[in-house]
Amino acid sequence: MPVTALVSAKSCGVTTSALALTLASKRPSLLAECDPAGGTIRAGFLQGEVGAGCGLYHLAAAERTGPDALAQAFASHLWPMDDAGHRKLLPGLTDPGQAAALGRTWPALSEVMHVLAEEAGYDVFVDAGRLALESGRLHPTLTPAPLLHKADLVLLVVRGTEQSLTLARHVIDPLRAELAEHGSGPDALGLLLIEDGPYRAHQVTEALKAPVLAGLPYDPATAAYFSVGGRPPRGYGRSPLLRHARTATEQFEAAASRRSIQQQYPPRSANAQLTGVLQRLSERGAGRG
Repeated sequence: MPVTALVSAKSCGVTTSALALTLASKRPSLLAECDPAGGTIRAGFLQGEVGAGCGLYHLAAAERTGPDALAQAFASHLWPMDDAGHRKLLPGLTDPGQAAALGRTWPALSEVMHVLAEEAGYDVFVDAGRLALESGRLHPTLTPAPLLHKADLVLLVVRGTEQSLTLARHVIDPLRAELAEHGSGPDALGLLLIEDGPYRAHQVTEALKAPVLAGLPYDPATAAYFSVGGRPPRGYGRSPLLRHARTATEQFEAAASRRSIQQQYPPRSANAQLTGVLQRLSERGAGRG
């Protein structure tokens, strides 16, 4: 299963989208709340159920002991989001000041998440928050760059509004260049469209020169529940957001599978000499006709 990282140019519903995808997946799933600006699910959707003793920051302390210690601590810092325990959350930072301590943790954490996806069959979603740039590159502290580099898919979350597309234009080229230089390739980059605004998927694809891999409807009632928790809205299980999120997880899996096949079997570069021979044979055959 893929490891999918979600980012935005500004607040565009990254956390809400990641939460919807995690809860809607047909497979076991994990949401890793890795926004250096701090996590919101703990105080919002979970309404304070999870104490500060559980979460991302403690993995940084474990990693300083060694990579094996981080792997062993990982499972103990996951919080179940359903009764069966198939939907899990790695709660984010409670204090953005803790982000500086995570610089050396991201690569080891990425490896653990890929093992969970590849060997345990989990859909893994990474809430990487808002992109922060420094001199045209991903900021080393304010963005979890190693998680983006290693992700199977990196989704830039945008809305179908002029304001959202304008902001996205400023970050998409640096993000694409970052994935080309340090990641698994620029084709890892796609768009997740929140269908709020006049622009449709084909227009967004044309404007940002990147494919819209899936769309999620603008569903204020469900989004508010994901943001602040409390009683779920009426018809929550059949809400447009969850139904479309379930389809989106399948679209992401298909996109990641296509990338994997293309990486294993890249197009063969044509042999110039052989191409010339075939062309001459073709021309002779046409002359005889």
